[in-house]
Amino acid sequence: MQGIILAAGMGKRLKDLTNDNTKCMVKVNGVTMIERALRILDKKNLTKVVIVVGYKGQKLIDFINTLDIKTPIEFIDNPIYDKTNNIYSLALAKDYLCSDSTLLLESDLVFEESVIDALIDDPRENLALVDKFESWMDGTCMELDENDCISSFIPGKHLKFSDKEQYYKTVNIYKFSREFSENVYVPLLGAYEKAMGENEYYESVIKLIAVLDSKILQAKRLNGQIWYEIDNVQDLNIAESLFADNEADHYKKLMQRYGGYWRYPKLLDFCYLVNPYYPPAKMKEEMKSNFDTLLTEYPSGMYVNSLLVSGAFGVKQEHIVVGNGAAELIKGIIEAFAEDEECKLGCIYPTFQEYPNRFKTDRIVPFKPHREGFRYTAQDLIDFYSDNRVGALVLINPDNPSGNYIPTEDVIRLIDWCKDNSVKLIVDESFVDFARLNDGDKTADHTLIKEDILNRYNRLYVMKSISKSYGIPGVRLGVLASSDSEMISMLKKDVSIWNINSFAEFYLQIKEKYDKDYEKGLVKIRETRERFVKNLSEIDYMTVYPSEANYVCCKLEGIKASVLCEKLLTKNILIKELTSKIDDGNEYIRIAVRNDADNDYLVDALKNINR
Repeated sequence: MQGIILAAGMGKRLKDLTNDNTKCMVKVNGVTMIERALRILDKKNLTKVVIVVGYKGQKLIDFINTLDIKTPIEFIDNPIYDKTNNIYSLALAKDYLCSDSTLLLESDLVFEESVIDALIDDPRENLALVDKFESWMDGTCMELDENDCISSFIPGKHLKFSDKEQYYKTVNIYKFSREFSENVYVPLLGAYEKAMGENEYYESVIKLIAVLDSKILQAKRLNGQIWYEIDNVQDLNIAESLFADNEADHYKKLMQRYGGYWRYPKLLDFCYLVNPYYPPAKMKEEMKSNFDTLLTEYPSGMYVNSLLVSGAFGVKQEHIVVGNGAAELIKGIIEAFAEDEECKLGCIYPTFQEYPNRFKTDRIVPFKPHREGFRYTAQDLIDFYSDNRVGALVLINPDNPSGNYIPTEDVIRLIDWCKDNSVKLIVDESFVDFARLNDGDKTADHTLIKEDILNRYNRLYVMKSISKSYGIPGVRLGVLASSDSEMISMLKKDVSIWNINSFAEFYLQIKEKYDKDYEKGLVKIRETRERFVKNLSEIDYMTVYPSEANYVCCKLEGIKASVLCEKLLTKNILIKELTSKIDDGNEYIRIAVRNDADNDYLVDALKNINR
């Protein structure tokens, strides 16, 4: 068996990365794509590797000749690479195709060795390597029958995304027998090229073969093996995280992304915090039914959106502002506090860093709980900040990452203390809806976003991330409520007039209709959290701290948090390492609460970690 690699293309979408290099010489974590591919093929006892070059061809040849590849390498030059597509490049190698069985691959792929092994080890002679279609994929897809025969071939421009669950993406790696190439593929390749011209794609011939005889070429389905096709700099960025040099680097690169994990469809995200039981299917359906309008129409300005959010939360318009996520409002209010150079900011550590990161470090007065699990009370804060004066105080309740919770009546007591001592108070209640209900309560009513509470103290500012509570982080919504109308007005002027998009506006418009579904979802997540905590507590190296949020903080014994995070990532599980944030000599992690099936998968993985 031989290998044929098509490497004549210019890679224009990689812009300046290919100004002086052919596409396959772009580096992924310091190793060019062509070297990575050749190192893998060099282990497979191939008779030779044939490479079709074109753009910067001599530079590519010179580079490959420095790699000390043991398998013989032969080159074919495509002199008109800029006027042709890959059908012409493959036609140049037709004599090679007819001389031996072939592994055919394109040069803009990054893949692990098991991808090639899956093809070589399969006894079937003629195979197209495919993987389940995912949102990041582009290009030609196919539908398969139960025997792995290709029932239809769908070019990228004809994909119906409503049918995506049925699609498989061609990986652009194939295995052809010599007889298949000689008697079927090469004759059709020549005829197709003659009829359609040289600016076509060799996949079109495979489509034609599938139409004429669906059984002669079958699909080989991948099962979790990692590969990526690189067409642009975003692809390159993702590939570098997937093919990191080691587990530690892999984890680091993922955490640096701060989300966007839908681009990693096999990844279970226990790091970022959402609500697994909301929004309901009907709400999603309603939003989908308005997709065209919401995508193509301008959203309303701040005035209308203030009316919407005031109605959604039952407070006066002049007492509430909507943000593009809570982060936008955190930035605005903390920077407003910072303008008073005499103001010091009280923060409870460990904490959500977005608040202290917006304030000068030398003006932050930290409170560090000394009880196990970072437990503290309202009285603890009153006592500490009575002796350590501040101009403003941030309380995240339940706290992040500890999950510590101060009951509403005690928060009211803290509000009154702040009022008596002229301390501005931000209460971030992004997770308060997940807290357990008091005996006899039927709904989650821990919120401070109520006119009577806001009017109790006009320097009380209640922050809420709609993304976290309501499970819609992609919409980007947050609110800040206060009877300090001057501050609310300033924040409204501080943000763009169109600071939220039409999808967020529509969500606020229909939110009230689904409030009962929200309450049901909260009941479910509390039950799920209780079961999850019980199962986590059975793991002998883990101390699970009580939490009233949709996450739990855990202390580890006998294993470093970083090592645990890296080991779980090999199982496509992402959790948050906290040790570097807390820095008290112990090892900590934070785990989000997902649905029962995902939680059970994580618990099983944790129980089977080799320490």
